Formats: sequence, C-alpha cells, structure tokens
Amino acid sequence: MNNEATTNQPDEIKQNGTGNGTLSEEPEVDEDIIVEETELSVLQSQLAEQKALADDYYNRMVRIQADYENYRRRTRQEKEDFYKYASEQLILALLPVLDNFERALSAESESIESFKSGVEMICRQLQDILADEGLKPVPSVGETFDPAWHEAVLQAESAEHPDNTVIEEFRRGYCLKDKVIRPAMVKVAKSS
Repeated sequence: MNNEATTNQPDEIKQNGTGNGTLSEEPEVDEDIIVEETELSVLQSQLAEQKALADDYYNRMVRIQADYENYRRRTRQEKEDFYKYASEQLILALLPVLDNFERALSAESESIESFKSGVEMICRQLQDILADEGLKPVPSVGETFDPAWHEAVLQAESAEHPDNTVIEEFRRGYCLKDKVIRPAMVKVAKSS
C-alpha cells in the first residue's frame, strides 16, 4: 500500500522531486539568472543612451559640415567680389580727373599757356588722389644708390658726386605704402 500512497500524491509533490511529501509553494529560481537579466537590462539601457548620444553627435556633425560648406562658399564669393571690385573706390576718385581731361581736350581757341596750366592742375589733382591711396615717389637724385629702390641703367664718371650716388633719374619710381611697386630708373656716379 505504500506504493499506492506514493502514486496518489499530488502532482506538486512529484514535480518537486524531494519525495518528502511537502508542497512547494514556488519553484526555486536560480539567482545567477536574475543577476544576468538585471545586468543585461542595465547594459541595454546604457547602449540605448550611447546610441542616442552617437545619433546626436552625428546630427551635429552633419549640421556643422553643412554650415562649413556654406561658410566656404560664402567666403569664396566675398573674396571674388572683393577682387572684382577692389579698385572701385580708386576709380571713383579718378573719375573727376578723367572729366577734367575731357574738358581740357574739348576746349577750343585757348592759348597754349592756359592749356598747359589746366593740364598741370589735372596732374596735381591726380597726384593728390594717388597720394591719398598711399602712392609715394621713390627719392632718387642725390640719394645713395639702393638696388631695392633704384634700377641703374647707366654709370657715369663724376668728380663732383660721391661714388654710388644717383645723379639722374630717367623714370620715376613709386612705392605703394611700404612696398616698391616700380623702382626708379637712374644713372649712377662712379669714381674716375
């Protein structure tokens, strides 16, 4: 009869496997599985945070790259416009000089002296405009020859001038601000 008692036990006791005839309220859960599931959920949430952060960085990078391309295009256009219209102010300043030349050329029955004085006034006006822009003549005659400022085309023996002194200017040289844009073409004295 003992066998019958064992076979008539409730299913919970049979599944428990203890054979002691006690009812198990809950099956035993492995604590390692719970810890792994907790770690897995933490790692998944961290991964989701990092993915969101990476997406944010990527979107920022795309916007920055687009802004940079727009900046490059805009600065290239501004640079082209600057070079294209850089001389605009100078041209505007020179237009009155051009007007005066046209008036002088269209004037009739004037004497040579009045024509000459008109051209001299226009020349002074032009020199003033160019000086305002930073153009200065290179000092030459009486100066010591300097290859950075002068271009010697002749040498002449001279007892009255020291050696390497500029004694004649064939073509005036000019500086724009601090840069020589055209050296003066000169004759230089040499000792006999």
